[in-house]
Amino acid sequence: MSIRLAGADDAPAIAPLFDAYRCFYEQDTDLETATRFLTERLARQESEILMACDQKGWILGFCQLFPTFCSVEAKPIFSLYDLFVQPAHRRSGVGRALLLAAEDLARARGKARMDLTTARSNLQAQALYESLGWQLDTVFLAYNRRIAR
Repeated sequence: MSIRLAGADDAPAIAPLFDAYRCFYEQDTDLETATRFLTERLARQESEILMACDQKGWILGFCQLFPTFCSVEAKPIFSLYDLFVQPAHRRSGVGRALLLAAEDLARARGKARMDLTTARSNLQAQALYESLGWQLDTVFLAYNRRIAR
C-alpha cells in the first residue's frame, strides 16, 4: 500500500468512495455531485486529499483535509472532515496509515493541530482515533444551523 496526495485528475477515481462515504452519513447516492464536489475542491486548492492505493493503483481509502484556522490559538489547523476505507479493506491498517499520513502532512504544512468529528455510533472509528492519541473533546458542544434557500 502507498499513500499519496490526490491531484484534480484523481477526482473521478475517488468519487465512488466519496459517494459511499456520504451514503454512510445518510445521504442519497449521487456520483455526479460527489465528482463535482471533489473536482472543485482540488482545482481550487480548497482541500487536500490523501489516497491509499494498492500495488495496482486501486484506491483502498481516502481522507480529505480542509485548511482552516483556530482563532483562539491564532494558528492554522486542518479539519479532517472525510475518512473512508472500502469495507473489504477495513481493519487492515488503511485507516491508520491515512491518519498518520494526514498527521505528517499537517506537520509539513505548519498546522498546529487537526480536528475531526464522527458519528456517535461510529465506535470502530472512535477506537482507531483514540489508539492514535486523538483526544475526545468533552468541553465544547458542536452546533450547526441549516441555511434555508
